[in-house]
Amino acid sequence: MPAYVETETRTITAADGVSYAYREEGSGGTPLVLLQHFRGNLDNWDPALIDALATSRRVVMVDYAGVGGSSGTPADTVEQMARETTAFLTALGLDRIDLLGFSIGSFVAQRVALDRPDLVRRLVLASTAPEGADDMHGWAPEVIGAIGTRQTSPEEYLSVFFTGSDASTAAGEQALGRMYSRKDGRDTPTDWATRVAQYDAVVRWGTPDHAALQRLSAIDMPVFVANGDSDPMIRPRYTHLVGGLVPDARVKIYPDAAHGFLFQHFSEFARDVTTFLDAP
Repeated sequence: MPAYVETETRTITAADGVSYAYREEGSGGTPLVLLQHFRGNLDNWDPALIDALATSRRVVMVDYAGVGGSSGTPADTVEQMARETTAFLTALGLDRIDLLGFSIGSFVAQRVALDRPDLVRRLVLASTAPEGADDMHGWAPEVIGAIGTRQTSPEEYLSVFFTGSDASTAAGEQALGRMYSRKDGRDTPTDWATRVAQYDAVVRWGTPDHAALQRLSAIDMPVFVANGDSDPMIRPRYTHLVGGLVPDARVKIYPDAAHGFLFQHFSEFARDVTTFLDAP
């Protein structure tokens, strides 16, 4: 059984008054902090990916304020989510980290890196887009119809996070099986308030803004930018746009993969991240 399935959920209260729910696995190296996707909680990380990342370093995952097991109210801006993330890191005593953000978590990671460049050593952006980019003002109707309804289904999740190929669909079903293999101590499911607030944050992030777009050039730490070649939620062209705007960026697109490429290709992605973080 994956070690992450057995990892206990802890809480810590930050200076902002929020009690943050988090899990951690592994030890050594610069801590790697993971920020979750739209409507996701601690249980939505693939245990196989977490175990692979934690073989040589301390890996920390956290619920945003008001999300899952964390107290408070869900933020409706990426800026607020970034401030909350920083408050959590301060409470945990982390003053130098590597940061991996996935989907909306990658937006938050960009803001943390811009606002606190002294805090972030290296940055990994999975399924990402820059603030202010054209055509990022919300998601396509078929995407929000699949993962933005009150009640979502495994089939709808698979339709966005994995492609329709036999191989990708099978990988998605296996990833879901791993995510639901935890029976005890599961995180609190995210609610409708989380969906509404986080989608407001996504829409605000995607409002066309040339000045915001150009701010990415101020990210001066090494950055690894990755996506699947068929992501319908955050299209791969935004991956290349981020890679072109950040001065020290490496870009990789994973084949026959969609929004959940990092779960489908968990072994390869974990190796790539580890190589990137360990590079001189």
